[in-house]
Amino acid sequence: MDDVFEFSDELGPLKVIHVHEPSVGLRAVLVVDNVAKGPSIGGVRMAEDVSTEECFRLARAMTFKNAAAGLPHGGGKAVLYGDPRMPKPQKQQLIRALANALREVEQYIFAPDMGTDEECMAWVRDEIARVVALPREIGGIPLDEIGATGWGLRNAVDVALEHCGFSIEGARVVVQGFGAVGKHTARFLAAEGAVLVAAADSAGAIHNPDGLNVDALIRLKGEGKSVTAYGDGQVLERDAVVGVECDIWIPAARPDVVHDDNVHRLKTRLVVQGANIPFTSGAEKYLHERGVVCVPDFIANAGGVICAALEYQGATQATAMQTIEEKVRRNTGMVLEASTKQQILPREAAMELAMTRIRKAMSFRRFSLFSCAPGHV
Repeated sequence: MDDVFEFSDELGPLKVIHVHEPSVGLRAVLVVDNVAKGPSIGGVRMAEDVSTEECFRLARAMTFKNAAAGLPHGGGKAVLYGDPRMPKPQKQQLIRALANALREVEQYIFAPDMGTDEECMAWVRDEIARVVALPREIGGIPLDEIGATGWGLRNAVDVALEHCGFSIEGARVVVQGFGAVGKHTARFLAAEGAVLVAAADSAGAIHNPDGLNVDALIRLKGEGKSVTAYGDGQVLERDAVVGVECDIWIPAARPDVVHDDNVHRLKTRLVVQGANIPFTSGAEKYLHERGVVCVPDFIANAGGVICAALEYQGATQATAMQTIEEKVRRNTGMVLEASTKQQILPREAAMELAMTRIRKAMSFRRFSLFSCAPGHV
């Protein structure tokens, strides 16, 4: 259990649960990080190379994200070992088995993440009901379908541009991770006049300095194809997208894609983080020292969890989108203004914002981390 204590601090984690059911091939980890503000919301991430360490880090990112967004929820995350492209019956069996294994963990509310979607959440609902981001047909607000996270990123970009000295019209955009988050972000920014010049997914990248047709790329992804099948552009290796020159660079895939060894290749004026923990701390410091604005993940990509939390409270889609806009714009502005005024990294300003709210919530708890009434929101 050394790995648990390696990541323990004043905030948590409250619970770390390893799930193993050999009969169905289920291996998973749940980290409930902090529930001072309420039961944790965090997605189920499915991939073959997930790890306990990744789960810890993502759960903590959710604690900060939910606190910064002013939501009555703590942070948690589940990781499920497996290929998300496995046959649907097998995937459904694993998701349902995970839901049942965690049935009694009332301090965790299921949500989608990389490798899972609204249909997966419908399977969870059928088993235990403690879930958000459900399909529209059963009363949910399908955050991936409407692009809730991408809508938040679009608003974060809009506010950040006030600190960058250029406008969205004609701005060259690169999206690393053209999935549920990346494609909607590209769509929203293109509608404002931005030009997508490169996009990457797990199979590779496509680059055209004259611009890519966002709708055509989205259609390709809908057909189950890679962006590399686009045709009108240069096909690159997946990681080569880091070096494509642009004005706005948006990571929307896995953690640590930009780090000390490759950050020097990044040629951009603004980074808005769509993925969770996509940059190492050293990479963010390098960019800050060179005048590149970097909006942290849990400030910029909070749209999805804001939408999920509002669905849990019975809000409408219109209310959710309006709230995402208001919260993301306000927090992005606060963080960048504090960063400029105090001469600190945007992430440091964001952490200060989140920690103030978390500590205040913890001060109201009789047992601090450990008091969270089941089902209370």
